[in-house]
Amino acid sequence: MSTTQSAAIGIIGGADGPTAIFVTSNGFVPQLLSVAAALAIGYLLGSLMFGIIVSKGLFHDDVRSHGSGNAGSTNILRTYGKGAAILALAGDMGKGVLAVFLARWAACLIFGLPLDCAGAAFGPEGFNVGAAAAFAALLGHMKPLYFGFKGGKGVAVAAGTILAAAPRVFVALLVVFVVVVSISRIVSLTSITCAVCYPIFTAVDCVLAGSSHTVFNTVCALVMAAIVVWLHRTNIQRLKNGTEYKFGSKK
Repeated sequence: MSTTQSAAIGIIGGADGPTAIFVTSNGFVPQLLSVAAALAIGYLLGSLMFGIIVSKGLFHDDVRSHGSGNAGSTNILRTYGKGAAILALAGDMGKGVLAVFLARWAACLIFGLPLDCAGAAFGPEGFNVGAAAAFAALLGHMKPLYFGFKGGKGVAVAAGTILAAAPRVFVALLVVFVVVVSISRIVSLTSITCAVCYPIFTAVDCVLAGSSHTVFNTVCALVMAAIVVWLHRTNIQRLKNGTEYKFGSKK
């Protein structure tokens, strides 16, 4: 950090080690700018809809004109098969990972925040470049700038941001995903279950690790989970009616 900012920096131990910093009032501006950059990075990357890119690039078609009208991997799977679904899933998860890491590096390289603190919550106010990038990436996936603001439900991109920001939580959610989808063969039910578990696992992870930002991280997880569940409201209705798609069933 440049001497002109004259800000004192302290390190706070987070769930994954010394990842959080707090800056005195003179350093508030670079904190705020780093969060703004994270929001921009997350949204622009989140708007890259790989379901649409794959369907248009490989099949000269728009997946949103088929099935559920969604640009997610499940609709890709039903419409074009496993190979296309894997490509879309990898792309959507990858942009989530990239959004978090680019936001952290921007905080370091552009705004002068310490490298080992780049992914952390900033100060008692709880500014968090990782959380900002994750939320914006989810928003970009829901309302993509490049594709007429008609996107997907955000499960894959949310998984990517969790992998980058909280790998232990990601592993726990992956176990839940495998178990539920193996039993139910319903992706939407599995996604909703993982969304419900996400804030719980986040809170447990932070408490066990002695994080100083348990409340903030849990609230962020709760907001993202609520968005994902809300985007699955039509799936919830089909689950109630017993008409939701299962793996192996006919279209």
